[in-house]
Amino acid sequence: MSERETILDVRNVSVDFSIPAGGLFGGTKLLHAVKNVSFDLKQGETLGIVGESGCGKSTLSRAVIRLLQATSGESRWMGKDIFKMSPKELVGLRKDIQMIFQDPLASLNPRMTAGAIIAEPLLIHYPEVNKTERNARVIEMMEKVGLSAGMINKYPHEFSGGQCQRIGIARALITRPKLIVCDEAVSALDVSVQAQVINLLMDLQKDLGISLLFIAHDIAVVRHIAQRIMVLYFGEVVEIGEAEQVVSQPRHDYTKKLIASVPVPDPKMEMERRELRRRMRREAAAAAAAA
Repeated sequence: MSERETILDVRNVSVDFSIPAGGLFGGTKLLHAVKNVSFDLKQGETLGIVGESGCGKSTLSRAVIRLLQATSGESRWMGKDIFKMSPKELVGLRKDIQMIFQDPLASLNPRMTAGAIIAEPLLIHYPEVNKTERNARVIEMMEKVGLSAGMINKYPHEFSGGQCQRIGIARALITRPKLIVCDEAVSALDVSVQAQVINLLMDLQKDLGISLLFIAHDIAVVRHIAQRIMVLYFGEVVEIGEAEQVVSQPRHDYTKKLIASVPVPDPKMEMERRELRRRMRREAAAAAAAA
């Protein structure tokens, strides 16, 4: 992995929001959603970003590809700072960096067919491609993600949740990007469908050599797909390292709590883990009281 090219290099990225302060006189206060986050991503690698809801995972992922405005820092794509790119350069960047969203149905236009949804990025980034070739690419991509060509004229409401997410994956892949940001891409799906989508992403990564930023709150899911894991807590990186090392030898208390929160099918082991969680809560309460 170390010999592979670094395609994304993020340094000291922070994102702040002004929010209503409340109270009699109103006004605003600053919310530090992401605080001085740094990481890199290599070609063909999956970096898992984990943490509870509200910890800044999605904000970070959108900021580094400039779907949100970062307050400070650098996000270098192939050596060039995304934050300093012109609008024209950003349009060119979008075909290399695509995104899969959390809610598969909400992220699809209900008035467009599956074929039109998947073809839309081609119309934007490759207008020179004729209709025949465009349709051929759409059908090829549908079959690659496990959808039959006969579904090309169906609308999103005619598909299951898992199938809708496959449409989203096909749309993201149609431009043959180098990086896909998966923002809670499986959290809205049933467990069995989650496994299917994760296995699909892993197979596609192996075939196409794409890199993934895989965002989730479930560290067990991230462990399955990622080579490295980064743990976020209140917008800050508290731990980053090889996936197996982070899971088997966590250094930070928050990482330990994330791991302890994963249910285990063994009743005896689950009871031991519940006792561990209770002890950790007592220790945290005692530390807070002492402070």
